[in-house]
Amino acid sequence: MPRPTPSPIDLSSERNAFHHCGPYPSFPGTVLLGLFMLLTATFLAAPMAMASSAPFTYQDAVAEARAMSLKPFRSPVGEIPERLMKINYDQWRDIRFIPDKALWKDEKLPFSLQFFHPGLYYDRTVSINVIDAKGKVHKVPFSRDQFDYKSDKVRAMVPRDLGFAGFRIHHPINTPEYQDEVAVFVGASYFRAVGKNMNYGLSARGVAIDTYLPTGEEFPYFRKFWILKPAMDAKQITVYALLDGPSLSGAYEFVIHPGKETVMDVRSTLFPRTGIRQLGIAPMTSMFFYGENTSIRRVDDFRPEVHDSDGLMMETGYGEWIWRPLVNPRSLLVTSFSTVDPKGFGLIKRDQDYDHYLDMESNYENRPSLWIEPTGKWGAGRVALFMIPSDEEIHDNIVAFWVPDAPVTPGNPLSFDYRMNWHYFTDGERPPGGWAIATRTAAGKGMERKKFVIDFTGRELAALPENLPIQAIINVGANARLAEHQLHKNRHNNQWRLVFEIDQSATPPQERKNPVELRAFLKNGEDVLTETWSYVYQP
Repeated sequence: MPRPTPSPIDLSSERNAFHHCGPYPSFPGTVLLGLFMLLTATFLAAPMAMASSAPFTYQDAVAEARAMSLKPFRSPVGEIPERLMKINYDQWRDIRFIPDKALWKDEKLPFSLQFFHPGLYYDRTVSINVIDAKGKVHKVPFSRDQFDYKSDKVRAMVPRDLGFAGFRIHHPINTPEYQDEVAVFVGASYFRAVGKNMNYGLSARGVAIDTYLPTGEEFPYFRKFWILKPAMDAKQITVYALLDGPSLSGAYEFVIHPGKETVMDVRSTLFPRTGIRQLGIAPMTSMFFYGENTSIRRVDDFRPEVHDSDGLMMETGYGEWIWRPLVNPRSLLVTSFSTVDPKGFGLIKRDQDYDHYLDMESNYENRPSLWIEPTGKWGAGRVALFMIPSDEEIHDNIVAFWVPDAPVTPGNPLSFDYRMNWHYFTDGERPPGGWAIATRTAAGKGMERKKFVIDFTGRELAALPENLPIQAIINVGANARLAEHQLHKNRHNNQWRLVFEIDQSATPPQERKNPVELRAFLKNGEDVLTETWSYVYQP
């Protein structure tokens, strides 16, 4: 089975040029005026009539995104009154949407919408529209009466036609009697969702542009939404979105199926305004403060682990399953996995045991995993993983997304379709074979040695007898060597424990602080039994 070696992010830039059509032919003034009046009376009138009668579809959002990409980007900064941006956190927190004002609540539809108020963190408004059963578009009006401000002083700051910062979707996902919050769209192009009995955790975005490049990251935002009004028996809800930013515009379709595993079927069409050095597709953002692989913590805390996700999982286009446990590094750590037509990737929450967190407020064991499954061919590229140092758990310090190899140039639209699964990690589905349930580290037998302990599990793996000659295939990067290893079946839980040490005593001193790439998997003869455990050790 092919096992591609992780490759670094390619930071090379592309020089791109805009192309334009030739000059328009010249006409006598009277002829030009006549042609203009004829065009106005016929061709211009026809599309307007069609727009008023044809149902709104995804292609209408695509057309609007295409037209927007041909114009300079218009920044939304400054459209919120400055006095509202300067309210303090307590004042902003006290602004609450009134649940009885939820859209469609009185109609007793299976879905309802509540809205977010601009101010403090949210410095722009978004246009929110509803598509009725006939395909007609109706803007959702803003009213101060939709919110409880607690403070008359804050209420007086709010213009009557201010607008919304975003929205959240409610649906009876846990019990038939109550509509729980299942998805949120608010802030730049961020959104997130939960399945049954989950708490919010990691977030997703429309796109990521130039993440952690020296030129600075760009954050496009969803400028406009259209939500298809659901029928009385609807099990799903459809959201169209218009993305806009300095480097590109785009259209999105989200078909959201809430349930035990909330699924979003996504279509996207992007129109670059400029060349983009690093375009991130299906980006996700999470938090990893410390975990079982952290032998020395940054804080003195009673909780054994603190994280929303604990690893990056990927199925390459060649069928190999890869697991990279997350770390909270000393300095920015960027790695990637190259492939062609990836079958899936995501930030996963494998550890769902309350006893591993002991946090009765944050409920980290109930956070969802997010798995991206491309539909169609995505071509050559890489899954990039950014692990950013963090001294507090309040920061999202983990970012992952797909980076296409093909250059992104203006005038060349891009389309990426995929399915998003917000779910609990379960054995036997992804990956189908054995998998790493735990990664731990310790001091080795010497100053320049490090010990790694990996527990592999899985239904089929657990059923294998302990006397079976299972092999551990271990690869160590060039700046270290494999010193020793042992593999045993754990009689207490039927897991297989791989223990190995690496040695850097022969590595030149100037290279000993460089990250060490490690890979390991189990096999029986020619049969691969597990995913590939892939780890970056920072000495």
